[in-house]
Amino acid sequence: MIWTNIKRVIRAGFLNFWRNGFVSLAAILVITITLFLIGSLIFFSAVLNFSLEELKNKVDINVYFAVSAPEDDMFALKGNIETLPEVASVEYTSREKALEEFKERHSSDFLTIQALEELDENPLGASLNIRAKETSQYESIARFLEDANALESGVGSIIDSINYHQNKVAIDRLGRVVDGAETLGVAIIIVMAIISIVIVFNTVRLAIYTSREEIGVMRLVGAENRFIRGPFIIEGIIYGFTSSIVSLVIFYPVTAWLGSATERFFGGINVFDYYIQNFGQIFLVIIVSGIILGAISSYFAVRRYLSGRYYKQS
Repeated sequence: MIWTNIKRVIRAGFLNFWRNGFVSLAAILVITITLFLIGSLIFFSAVLNFSLEELKNKVDINVYFAVSAPEDDMFALKGNIETLPEVASVEYTSREKALEEFKERHSSDFLTIQALEELDENPLGASLNIRAKETSQYESIARFLEDANALESGVGSIIDSINYHQNKVAIDRLGRVVDGAETLGVAIIIVMAIISIVIVFNTVRLAIYTSREEIGVMRLVGAENRFIRGPFIIEGIIYGFTSSIVSLVIFYPVTAWLGSATERFFGGINVFDYYIQNFGQIFLVIIVSGIILGAISSYFAVRRYLSGRYYKQS
């Protein structure tokens, strides 16, 4: 009996969908636009996160060792730094590699290279490149490096300089940019979600408005609210599912067209590659969002016509 009633509700929902062709098309169009906005927010969030990570990767702290620093002490300090929970990575650059990189950077400066070759020994010391997990954590890492009590006996003298204070302004500014961008992204997503729900709700309510007399007749003959509401919820689910498929199809040529442009402008991320690589997750988000939007909008839209107050006012 229950299964029979469910089949009747589903069949009635499909009949309503096909019978109200133009209204269904309008609802699908609006939900498609809404889902396209939701999908665009996914790509916007991916591009934003990639750009922020690129900015974070450009910020670091360099520890420059004295030329006479013993290699064992330098590696001991490197090991101490790697134990800090704030540290994401520590890269050691030897004196030989530092000299090689210096020559490559100044390969076109003949006078500098000539002066370097006249020296009896390598004037450059080894160094450590330290990256933190978050930009706000660089200050605590710098304090650790400057605190003689945090270092083993005799290791403090091997450090020639730390460039944190020279980079502090840029690091603080980047931290504010990252926090502001993340807050803006969340705010945009919330605002667009609210606008989308309101638009879809009103569109579905307009679609159900064409069936208000049918709902009234069903109430008069004693049909239960769940049997009146059921077909409209199924109809809303069909709206959402169909719109989801249309949105996913539209994203393919759009992301293919924008892919190379985003890769050039944002320095690495290609939205088309992102769409293909994460299609399963995007598919799930769009499908679920479409079904929920259609079902919930239909549920609340039909409530007005299930209240006796509406028919008394009419």
